[in-house]
Amino acid sequence: MQADAFAAVWAGFGLGLSLIMAIGAQNAFVLRQGVLRAHVLPVVLACALSDAVLIAVGVAGFGALAQALPWLEGAMRYGGAAFLLAYGARAFLAAWRGSAGLQGGQAAGSLGAALATCLALTWLNPHVYLDTVVLLGSVSAQYPPLPFALGAICASFVFFFSLGYGAGLLAPVFARPNAWRVLDSCVGLIMWAIALLLILGA
Repeated sequence: MQADAFAAVWAGFGLGLSLIMAIGAQNAFVLRQGVLRAHVLPVVLACALSDAVLIAVGVAGFGALAQALPWLEGAMRYGGAAFLLAYGARAFLAAWRGSAGLQGGQAAGSLGAALATCLALTWLNPHVYLDTVVLLGSVSAQYPPLPFALGAICASFVFFFSLGYGAGLLAPVFARPNAWRVLDSCVGLIMWAIALLLILGA
């Protein structure tokens, strides 16, 4: 049981981290706030705590549904695998095409404006619900739910705090398109590896 819980923590951490690493407006905003050293702690906490709420809802909801509807687990396994394959393909396509480097809006000046922007980029983005509630929730049915959720939540805290406080070092690197290509390629590999595990019933 301990081995299962340990595997669940790492599965949640790995999937959560690979999902959150995908390039988007929220990450660009956090990175820019970190570069400017403006309200970094409130911004990264808002992002990580929002993810924690959504992950908990996804894991709890899908766990209950899986018990009520036995066929749902298999359907969500293959549905999640299909989503991951498509997500990975998109990451590989982005890596192949390259990008113009770091993009995103200007960092907000006041704390209120920074938090409002951060929360809007989080809660008004439909992809966040697909990633946290739907995808993480469905994959969690394959593992002990609590350790899986804790792993995914830890991934959010590790990522956002690393991004926000390491932004001074990362920003010059990710101003170059090749850095985004490497990141996109890594995301694609992780997505496809997890999809394969789901298909094989691991």
